[in-house]
Parts: sequence; structure tokens; C-alpha cells
Amino acid sequence: MTDAALDALTAWRALAPASPVLLDGFHALKHAVRFGAEVPVAVTSDRAAALALADELAPDVRDVLAALLTEVPHATYASLVPRPHPTAVAALAVRPSRDANLRALARTPRTAPVVLLDQPRNLGNAGAVIRLAAGFGATGVVTTGPLDPWHPTVVRGGAGLHFATAVERLDVDELPPGPVFALDPEGEDLRGVRLPDDAVLAFGSERSGLSGALRARADRLLSLPMRPQVSSYNLATSVAMTLYHWSATGGAPA
Repeated sequence: MTDAALDALTAWRALAPASPVLLDGFHALKHAVRFGAEVPVAVTSDRAAALALADELAPDVRDVLAALLTEVPHATYASLVPRPHPTAVAALAVRPSRDANLRALARTPRTAPVVLLDQPRNLGNAGAVIRLAAGFGATGVVTTGPLDPWHPTVVRGGAGLHFATAVERLDVDELPPGPVFALDPEGEDLRGVRLPDDAVLAFGSERSGLSGALRARADRLLSLPMRPQVSSYNLATSVAMTLYHWSATGGAPA
């Protein structure tokens, strides 16, 4: 192993107990760097291949990635991650401060809604929602309940786009300001409603729907168009449909 690889491994092992954010794969690292994440250490088992991807897909951050990435043996790389990524890239990043995220979520007037996931259960679904929210320029994604929105599987599903929007876990009584529009089969048809930029768009869990506390907090219940006898949409699909409706009726991606 080269001296540079040994230094990277030492830095990784020193940082890991502090529970920084694991960036699992090239795209997670690319997005994190693009949106200003602090990345103390990044490794790959094939530096040339990673930089070729950067040339093709992320020339805007190619030089930053070239300075960050250290090549290590594949076995060493694989020992650092729960499941090796096809791009064989991994990094550790500093999580944005909770205070900074809370300030971003509380700031008014807002130019884009906050997405609220009420008691989500599936880590991959939560990551997909964060990726969608970042793409639409949402102010942030808030979760209630025990799921950690910064879990490595969520970050992997979000492709590192946690750094492009404010992501925090809050209780229902701590929600950001703004009218709460909650998606529920008993609500009025979304297509007849214009969603304001300062809305909090709330989505229930994949299995149970809205919690009683969130339902009581909602200012308005809305429903998505759905063919009879179809029971539900995937959570990320529901969020995508709602954010698209917001963007098509007055809002717009940043």
C-alpha cells in the first residue's frame, strides 16, 4: 500500500467513530462536493476510472475530485463500506449543522415548499424523496419518527443530495412555519389546488398513512388522482407528483 493510501486509511479510521456522513459511490461524492460539503477524506480502488467519470459527468468538480481522491487496494476500499458501490468510490463528509438547517427551514418568506415525511419506514424511499426535493429546489426535507434521514442507506438513495437541501428530523410540534397540506385519500383533488411556495407538503408512512398528530396539524387534506381499486402510489412517486404540480402551477425548480 502506498504512503498516500496509508494516510487516507488512517484519516478514515480516525474520523469514522465521530459518525460523519458516508458518501457511498461517485455520484454521492460528486453531488456533495458540488453543493459545498466539507469532505476530509475520499478513496477509490480505481482512481483513473473515477476521474474518467468526472471528465464525462462532472467536469465542473473534476479538479476538486482529483485533489480529494486517494487510490487504495480494492480490499481496503471494500472494508470501509457496508456494500461496495459499482464505482468503487467512498468518502466521509461533515454533516451540516442542525442549527444551520433549522434556520434554513424556518426562514420566511420561502420560495419553495418543505417536504415532510411523517413516520417514514423505508430508508431507500426516504433517500429517493431527498433526491427529488433537491431536484425541484425544495427548501428542505423533514422527517418525523425514528428513521434517521442521514442514515448511510438514505444518503446512498439520495445520491449525496442531502447537501443541496436542508434535511432534519423533527417532532410534529416543531414543524417549520407555513400551511400544512397533507396528502390523504380522503382529501380534495390536488389538481384543483394551487400550492403556495411556503407550503409544508406532508406525506404519511408507506404502510399507515398520516399519523393522528400530523392529521390534526394539517390545514388541508389533498388527494392524488388514482384509478379505483389501485391502493396507493410509492412514496417517492407521490412526492414527485405533488412537487411537479407545485412547479407547474407557479413554482419552479431553482
